[in-house]
Amino acid sequence: MAGRRYIRTFIITLCLIMLTLGGCGSKEEKIGGMQTELKKPDSQQSEQTPSAQTASPTATPSETSLGTAGVIVDVDGTKLTKDQLEAEVKKKMSAIKQQVPADKIKQVTGNIRKQVINDFTVRTLLTNEVNRLNMSVSDSEVTDAINRLKSGLPQGMTIEDFMAKNNMSKEKMQEEIRFGIKVNKMVLSQISGKIKPTDKEIDKFYKKNKDKFKMPESVHVRHILIAKAAGDDDKIKAEKKAKAEDLRKQLLAGANFAELATKYSDCPSKQNGGDLGVFTRGDMVKPFEDAAFSQEVNTIGPVIETDFGYHIIQVLERNTSKILALDEKMKGNIAAFLVQQKQQEAFDAMVKKLRDKAKITVYQN
Repeated sequence: MAGRRYIRTFIITLCLIMLTLGGCGSKEEKIGGMQTELKKPDSQQSEQTPSAQTASPTATPSETSLGTAGVIVDVDGTKLTKDQLEAEVKKKMSAIKQQVPADKIKQVTGNIRKQVINDFTVRTLLTNEVNRLNMSVSDSEVTDAINRLKSGLPQGMTIEDFMAKNNMSKEKMQEEIRFGIKVNKMVLSQISGKIKPTDKEIDKFYKKNKDKFKMPESVHVRHILIAKAAGDDDKIKAEKKAKAEDLRKQLLAGANFAELATKYSDCPSKQNGGDLGVFTRGDMVKPFEDAAFSQEVNTIGPVIETDFGYHIIQVLERNTSKILALDEKMKGNIAAFLVQQKQQEAFDAMVKKLRDKAKITVYQN
């Protein structure tokens, strides 16, 4: 599976491809405003983007371990050399090396090497095809795509931040967007018939995947934390617990929860009066979760201890598990997902066709 993931530049390109259709999605599929377990064609792919996932090119046996001039892969005459490959792998590894366990470095490096080869192959096939078709993109199309990119960025992130994070100049970003739009046009040209799903198709999908639309039980909680420190002895821990017990007594006597949380809590949530928002089972450490899901709404619970310290919990709201209804918003989200599936199938078929026609040689390295 690792060989079928993307290197960053290719992720960016394909994310920009979909800008003609919508916004970048999250890693997990969201339908109806909730995360589901629906498996998209690629776990790193946005909801509207055709994936470049295809089988890695088959290595053609060669007389030497490397092609002429150290070539690693040759796609219809366009070559990736060993030096280019290693430079790209080194750049990718430098970005994630600190996150990789020492005993996994060799494995991850090998996976990234396969990624680079596969991405180079697919990118070359797509580039050759858009050039063969002499496809054009207007400046207004690029401008519209950039505007959609801006509107889809996380709150607080500017387009300049996006370019800096991805080591892209303005010119490079525009180039990638232009290329992405061309690829997207090719994908759409492969889809025969109506791309918009019918009501019958939407209803069938909903009924078949009803378990995916289940909203789990959740609680809305606020708390006050008196934090423990690594060097705390038994006496200090007892003092901290006593402090938490005293705060609980004040709350039971009618003190304002948000005011006490703001003044005394050691959790960053103190800025919101101790409000942790809504969460489901598995989101918090078990002692905290057990208390939150067992307490009555609005009750000031007993002081509980976790590895973080001593907590006073109040449940503000409890939401039972339920199946989301097939309303108009849900229908729209399902329709968008089904459109993405059709685009994905068209993209995969197009890349397979290009592979079948191309002469691809991957030398041993």
